[in-house]
Amino acid sequence: MSGFKSKTFLADFIRKHMPTREEMAKNRFLKPIAHRFLSPELWRFTRRSVPRGVALGLFAAFIVPLGQIFLAAFMALPARANVPLAALVTFVTNPFTLPFWLVFANQTGRFVLNIDAAVGTGAGQLAEDSGALARWLELGGVTAFGFLVLAIVTSAVGYLAASFAWRFVVARKRERRLVRMENRLDDRLEDKGE
Repeated sequence: MSGFKSKTFLADFIRKHMPTREEMAKNRFLKPIAHRFLSPELWRFTRRSVPRGVALGLFAAFIVPLGQIFLAAFMALPARANVPLAALVTFVTNPFTLPFWLVFANQTGRFVLNIDAAVGTGAGQLAEDSGALARWLELGGVTAFGFLVLAIVTSAVGYLAASFAWRFVVARKRERRLVRMENRLDDRLEDKGE
């Protein structure tokens, strides 16, 4: 299968960089449920499994800072989502992008909680008086809440975007196939007419 070439660059890239079913089944953390990972339906790219895989991968990427690949794979089993896609999408949060996501999650948490307006000057003074621990707890809590909001929102948006992209790609393939069939039919009719 290593020499297999598909019609798109993305499919080739995914096949090259995705772990195989057997590689994931041999993983020591996944051994207890490895037999479930060998189910072919979890590795197919279908109109239902692809959006589910994207949504679960994005949810796991933002909800858990470490081990998100395993969380996405475990959640993909009962949801009948595409396991390799769910694992691949978790890389949206990685060590290189984590600082950006930390700041973004903190700002999102502050915006949703409207913490600056709600705390006011009295609580801000209290936080200054109580020391660095209270500030770190506030910062951590707001950031954690921001990650929760990001997990929910990005998974919903990812599901919708993957659904629309899937429909667009399938419609485009059908259109091309119909044009080819029409051209072949026209060629046959011209050959018979001569």
